[in-house]
Amino acid sequence: MKRPTSKERQFAVCVHNTGYPASLELRKIYEVLPDIGGAAHGLIWVIDESGEDYLYPQNFFHPIELSHALEAAVRRAAG
Repeated sequence: MKRPTSKERQFAVCVHNTGYPASLELRKIYEVLPDIGGAAHGLIWVIDESGEDYLYPQNFFHPIELSHALEAAVRRAAG
């Protein structure tokens, strides 16, 4: 699967991490890169604990919408 190229970002909360305890923390907000091709296979691109983006099962995450102020704070904290 090809990595998405869109600059638009979304966020989701991790609700499952079975098989990925070192890469995904439960209840943590993650940045998600939109990818229609991955979604067709039940997968989403997530920037995980390594700081890299990887495909994970969609059902491991619950999408959320952040206020502009909170989104800016999350981006600053991510460096």
